[in-house]
Amino acid sequence: MAKTTEKTLRENLVRVCRMLHHKNLIAAMDGNVSVKCGDGLLTTPSGVNKGFLEEDHLILVDWNGRVVEGGGQPTSEMAMHLAVYRLRPEVEAVVHAHPPVATAFSIAGISLEDFVLPEVVMTMGVIPTVSYATPTTAEVPESIRTLVLKHDALILERHGALTVGRDLMEAYNKMEKLEHAALIIFSALQLGRVKRLPPREVEKLLHLKIIQKLQSS
Repeated sequence: MAKTTEKTLRENLVRVCRMLHHKNLIAAMDGNVSVKCGDGLLTTPSGVNKGFLEEDHLILVDWNGRVVEGGGQPTSEMAMHLAVYRLRPEVEAVVHAHPPVATAFSIAGISLEDFVLPEVVMTMGVIPTVSYATPTTAEVPESIRTLVLKHDALILERHGALTVGRDLMEAYNKMEKLEHAALIIFSALQLGRVKRLPPREVEKLLHLKIIQKLQSS
């Protein structure tokens, strides 16, 4: 299968950033997105509103995070992105956003892992919350190290969420679905007592997810 061209990757990355902004998953200078490109990564710049991003704003970096092409500075969370790619070689794209409802759950100390929606498990598995780490520091990649090995979507305590995918759209779709799930769960909690999905049913869904993944590979 032919590799996606850099031009197409730039177009797709800008489209994803605008969608994140349009869906209120990021605001102002929030969030960062990256995708494998050639011998390095194509990534969003620091300090730019992603809703108004242009293709020539994007930065190409090597696997040490050094700028190869483009002006400005790459995302301040570059170490987190690099850690994901090193730990999960099959991952092609990473999205970090600040979805409001999902982030609010983490501030309230409520894990989305406790409330399971079947369609979410089938596409992403359960969604754990990573313990707080100071943004932009080496604490962040260290904090995700164990959980990102097994999960495609993580809530970062007080710091938004992280999703990964085999391409940009898959990573984006997981972020959108994560926030949608958080909104459904929040609404259910407002209605009163919430019934949990039995652990046995969760195991069955995870098993089906593995089968689907094997069939599509």
